[in-house]
Amino acid sequence: MKENFFRSMTWMHTWVGLLVCWLLYLIFYAGTLSFFRDEITLWNQPALHNVQTTDTRIAQQKSQIIAGVKYLQNVAADSQRWGIYLPTQREPQLNYAYEKPRPEGKRFGGWQEHNIDPSTGQTIAQTRETKGGNFFYRLHFDLHYIDVLTARWIVCFASLFMLVALISGVVIHKRIFKDMFSFRANKGSRSWLDGHNVSSVLALPFHLMITYTGLITLIFMLFPYPAMTAYEDGVRGLFNDVLPTNVRSKSSPESAPLANIEGILDHVYTNWPDADLTQISIRDPNKASATITVRASTGTMLRDQTPTLLFNGVDGSLIAKSATELTNTEVFYDSMTALHTGRLANPLLRWLYFLCGIAGCVMIASGCIMWAKRIRERMKKQQTASFGLKLVEGLNLATLMGLPLATCAFFIANRLLPINVAERADKEILAFFLTWLAVALFALFKRATAQWIQLAWLNAVACIAVVLINALTTDGNIISYLLNGQWALFSVDFLCIIFAGLFVIQAKKIPTRAQPKAQRQSSRRAAKTNLQEQQ
Repeated sequence: MKENFFRSMTWMHTWVGLLVCWLLYLIFYAGTLSFFRDEITLWNQPALHNVQTTDTRIAQQKSQIIAGVKYLQNVAADSQRWGIYLPTQREPQLNYAYEKPRPEGKRFGGWQEHNIDPSTGQTIAQTRETKGGNFFYRLHFDLHYIDVLTARWIVCFASLFMLVALISGVVIHKRIFKDMFSFRANKGSRSWLDGHNVSSVLALPFHLMITYTGLITLIFMLFPYPAMTAYEDGVRGLFNDVLPTNVRSKSSPESAPLANIEGILDHVYTNWPDADLTQISIRDPNKASATITVRASTGTMLRDQTPTLLFNGVDGSLIAKSATELTNTEVFYDSMTALHTGRLANPLLRWLYFLCGIAGCVMIASGCIMWAKRIRERMKKQQTASFGLKLVEGLNLATLMGLPLATCAFFIANRLLPINVAERADKEILAFFLTWLAVALFALFKRATAQWIQLAWLNAVACIAVVLINALTTDGNIISYLLNGQWALFSVDFLCIIFAGLFVIQAKKIPTRAQPKAQRQSSRRAAKTNLQEQQ
């Protein structure tokens, strides 16, 4: 009975993990990068590299908001939405934005942005259109080209598979603490199993937390029925009740002057005397249906929903405000969401998130490689590989080596595309997916050891190319970033160099000849012994 139970858990762990491992790798990979999405966006905007956060940042906010409303009133009085985005520690620029006219048949016209250096008050010229780190953030749960609702259902089921794989992995590992410190190099699939165990166990709390909280963020899509039972509008009605500041009234064609922003700000600072404001959103400005939304930073609080005040845009009266005291259910949901996004993290904690995310990528990668290597080691000399094995090996090569190369293409495209080219941000993303597609097509026909070595060298060259092209096309480089204390920019270049070195090591460490028969048999015996010990 006991042996059958552990054998069943081992079977489930293997197949539940294998069936979605490539999608999970994409989710973990993009999600890991998105912990530094603001820093990536800053790197993608060379015009903002010399903008510094001022010591009087919070004290300047009121005057910046007043100036922003005047600016938008002059240049975009007929726009349907305005936005004033105040400088933060991670995004030092001041931004005034308005929605451009909507093309016929489309619900959104895109944003026209006006960036300002808060230290000098001067307009920042030559800013380039880019999605930056927000591309990776959206990719890890929206999968970009797929319909949003469909993509989130796919991600939900992949996350459920991940949670099952994690729990079953804990069950079958009797030596879980010993596995934390065991790694035997050059032992074939045994080495991959050790790598899988080490990366799994060392960051196990993070893996469980990030997977579970990821499901919690989409829980109302998975289980909408309680909200559908309690509210006539279902989930929308639930959120309108819990978050009254998100309620939107219908637009009115009737004109009306916008309320005095100074009076509204006096109300804000009366309620929040020490507030660190982040954003002012104005819908339907100069209309009878105008609303003004003021949002403040949550700082390091374990809370994802930002403190918000919603004002009538005509008479300046307060319509709604976010709750200061949350119910136990709201605290649980909001804290789970905050833990998943990591927006509460200080730099040190954010780096810990990033390293644990890398461990998750290693865990998934080593698992799918190990499966293919075990099948290869069990094959007889003249035996032909099955379609399933070829498919797994091709997906391994395309995903594990294609995603880093595609990311480098994304950064290189950011530097080489002309600044004023139409739909520039979409072309950066297109460079990412075309590069990934090229690697996938390459892996469709060639997926042997030689191709792993070739792509490892190509990735190393691409990582170094990102650093060199950045130095040649901008006024900064990794040395100037270090000397000037521009740590966000330095980190991007430094990580490119680190990963270039890792790819070089990979290319040199991959064996170029097949294992001798005796060594293959030894690897099979070691794997069998390990399985028996776990059971």
